[in-house]
Amino acid sequence: MLIATCLRVVESSRRANAPAGLGPPPGVRGIAVAFAALLLVAACGGQGASSSSSASQVQVGLITKTDTNPFFVKMKEGATKEAAAKGAKLQTGAGKFDGDNQTQVTAIENMVAGGVKGILITPNDTKAIIPTIDKARKKGVLVIALDTATDPQSAVDALFATDNMKAGELIGKYAKAVEGDKPVKIAMLDGTTGVTVTLQRHNGFLAGFGTNNSDPRIVCTADTSGDQAKGQTGMENCLTKAPDLNLVYTINEPAALGANTALKSANKQSNVLMTSVDGGCTGVQAVKDGKIAATSQQYPLKMAIEGVDAVVDYAKNNKKVSGYVDTGVTLITDKPQPGVDSKDTAFGLANCWG
Repeated sequence: MLIATCLRVVESSRRANAPAGLGPPPGVRGIAVAFAALLLVAACGGQGASSSSSASQVQVGLITKTDTNPFFVKMKEGATKEAAAKGAKLQTGAGKFDGDNQTQVTAIENMVAGGVKGILITPNDTKAIIPTIDKARKKGVLVIALDTATDPQSAVDALFATDNMKAGELIGKYAKAVEGDKPVKIAMLDGTTGVTVTLQRHNGFLAGFGTNNSDPRIVCTADTSGDQAKGQTGMENCLTKAPDLNLVYTINEPAALGANTALKSANKQSNVLMTSVDGGCTGVQAVKDGKIAATSQQYPLKMAIEGVDAVVDYAKNNKKVSGYVDTGVTLITDKPQPGVDSKDTAFGLANCWG
């Protein structure tokens, strides 16, 4: 049917362009040419129809801190599946390392040029990324921070994240419940200096434990960038400064596992209470195995799924999400303490990621 229609249109076009005296008057001939062209586009433009279909597909951008940390690997997996389920196309990017701002800047610029309707980002530098985010938003792109708030938080349209202050408070309260009034020497293995999630978890732990940064019981602080190797190095340095330290806060489970390696090498692992944040399957297993006493579990899949849904909703219904969406946190331990809400590792493994 379509082929026959196209042939008739081509024949009409041919007659309309026939020499004077052999076809319709020039005025009619011009109208016929225009009409034929429209029909050709509408009825015969197979490639044109495909381009239109492609252009109508919602483009969603996801930029993570790195593409190696299991937390962000799982976030990408969740976003990829949800985008496919929603009929959207996912563009992805990641920093080369934790703290790499420039690669994230380039990724935003490329995604805006590529026609994304929204960008989901876990910012490496929560302040330096803001001018680039601002440019994207001015072009009508919805920007949602996942996991890590920008500084200020209002620099993005919305934040989908764990309450990182609460995550820190939970393990701080747990540590206090375990240690009571016993003398403690605390090592703080942080993430990346100046990043909001680092500050929130650090301060949350101290608040939960009932102390602050001026406490002389804090014998060592080290940045790990959330990396296992750097966690090991940081712990080795802290053990050099304070061989008798007995309480360790870690920004995440890779840093905690690195610290555990250092403690084991020094034959001190049984003397130290280790706490952490993340809730990945490897981390929860480490709690079950006794390498970590307790961890605060967060849910990257939920962040990714809800983020993709928000961008698609914005693209299709012009509905713009705003403010903070709490994606939940649960303390995981097999040695619960009175007055501290927690779940065991069976729950943790049933809800973990990675």
